[in-house]
Amino acid sequence: MADLLERWRAAAHGAGARPDEHATVTGERLLARWREPHRHYHTVTHLTAVLDVVDRHAGLAERPDLVRLAAWCHDAVYDPRAAGEANERDSAELAGNLLTGLGVPEPAVTEVRRLVLLTAGHRVSAEDSDGALLCDADLAVLAAPPAVYDRYAAAVRREYAHVPDPAFRSGRAGVLTGLLELPALFRLPPLAQRWEVPARDNLRRELATLTGSANR
Repeated sequence: MADLLERWRAAAHGAGARPDEHATVTGERLLARWREPHRHYHTVTHLTAVLDVVDRHAGLAERPDLVRLAAWCHDAVYDPRAAGEANERDSAELAGNLLTGLGVPEPAVTEVRRLVLLTAGHRVSAEDSDGALLCDADLAVLAAPPAVYDRYAAAVRREYAHVPDPAFRSGRAGVLTGLLELPALFRLPPLAQRWEVPARDNLRRELATLTGSANR
């Protein structure tokens, strides 16, 4: 966790936060959220994976430190029982409060909030390089090898263990269909070239399992 906290502090200071100990305390509070017991996919592992993609492709962003801060905050509030985009809205509000408390300038705080909200539907233009990098990083798991993707899907199911199977299948199928209907899952050319095809293959495969069409 020490390495993750250092990455948080570096991003916060790069965005204009005050150089004091409050950044560490805030990072620890965020990590505690990412380690909540009801999480199975939206965990520190997911946070680290998103940050790793952002770091590897930081040169594609205009303000990579703001993308990093948005990555830290984008699932900071995660309640599987919440309706609609409540988690994203609450995460954006939390980001605003935390970053303002650290002295991050208001324009940067506003941008981080905007980026967090983009993860609700992952609808972002290719011209929005910061939003595209965050959303591409958030969806990177979709392009994972099939066995890794299947573990991701199983972890999401565990997060929704309170939902009866028929309702989960219907709701999850709706999410997958919405993703497949996006003009592109990935917007940044270097990532789209590698990830678009395997991601769509995984989504179609899971959707077929959920709807039973694989057996028809």
